[in-house]
Amino acid sequence: MIDNYKLWTKDFVKVCLSSFFLFLSFYIIATALSGYVTDGLGRSESQAGLAMTVFIVAAVLLRPFTGQLMDRFSERKIVFGSLLLFFLFSVAYLGVFGYAMLLLVRFLHGGTFAIGTTSTNTTAIGIMPENRKGEGISYFSLFMSLAMVIGPFVGLTITKHGGYSTLFALCAVFSLIAFVLGASAKSKPAARPQQASEEPVGAPLAQSQPKSKLQWSNLVERKVFPIAVSGFVVAFAYSGLVTFMSVFAADRAIDDYASYFFVCFGIMIVLPRPIVGKLLDRVSEHYIVYPSIAVFAIGLFMLSTAHSPLMLLVSGAVIGLGYGALLPCFQTIAVLAAPPHRRGLATATFFILFDLGYGIGSYCLGLIATHSGYTVMYVICGVIVSLSSVVYFILHHKRRKSITAVNLGQAI
Repeated sequence: MIDNYKLWTKDFVKVCLSSFFLFLSFYIIATALSGYVTDGLGRSESQAGLAMTVFIVAAVLLRPFTGQLMDRFSERKIVFGSLLLFFLFSVAYLGVFGYAMLLLVRFLHGGTFAIGTTSTNTTAIGIMPENRKGEGISYFSLFMSLAMVIGPFVGLTITKHGGYSTLFALCAVFSLIAFVLGASAKSKPAARPQQASEEPVGAPLAQSQPKSKLQWSNLVERKVFPIAVSGFVVAFAYSGLVTFMSVFAADRAIDDYASYFFVCFGIMIVLPRPIVGKLLDRVSEHYIVYPSIAVFAIGLFMLSTAHSPLMLLVSGAVIGLGYGALLPCFQTIAVLAAPPHRRGLATATFFILFDLGYGIGSYCLGLIATHSGYTVMYVICGVIVSLSSVVYFILHHKRRKSITAVNLGQAI
């Protein structure tokens, strides 16, 4: 019975580390990509944004089918196949010889990234004890946040001192590590509604359940849409940080400190994360969401006026504190909105909209930066994050209050 409450099992650690190296590879490339496109390939900022958007478009197109694939071929096979393909397409960057080929590789890489992150996330959620989901998701997303910190630092440092070939080779190595760890982690099947007939204990899930049909309800979890729309808005603004930080810092002549921006950003994500995880299991999410949105927006406004290294680093710490508390909160709300056997689908649905916001944001903010400059772009990002509080209140907070009131009325 003790194992039912144990969070840090061997398989949970493996899937956490696999996710870390998967996202590490993603963030190294994402941060350095704008410089690679503008300097290495001689293209514009908007075309750099398009290279990111193509990656996200593929993720959005393929992520909805991840649940179907796991139902039909088993969760473990999808983890194995997607991580293997992610590694192979990471290697493909070393053979890119032009912008068109880069877009093709980005598209294929984005599709495998979507399936790989969704399937490993589903595996992690299945391994977590039911009464520690909030804490488990918070710790799992902490590994993603660590990658978010280390990745940009490594990416900007290598491009400054080692070149893009070294960067792509390192990403291929990290992708290989993600594959080895993820493929060796054993998943735990999610609990499903009881059927009329009993199956033998230990019967494979695929044999005890009929194959699900390819229909809209099996591609997305509608209950997640309210919080996923809030995630879309936040991701739209957040894309401006990862995609354009390197060129923004160069524009302000503080590019030597761009990588340290992400160090400050990451420290303030990591430090409060254990507290945030425990709070999510004990208090209403509203007590975390609204302050986090406010802090995130203030950090973006500070960044828009940053002309000195000190201001750049302080804004990074403030942004990290707000964003670092907000993302696991949104993800936990999304997961707990769905029944246990649809939590993989809930995760996929949340990240479909999150990816979509990230992809559209990369392109749109690239256009704004090209025509109006980075100050205007980051001010707009701050305004958008502020507006996400209104979206959250209307679509989730207010709606949940209404549902609670109805349930209380029925109980009386």
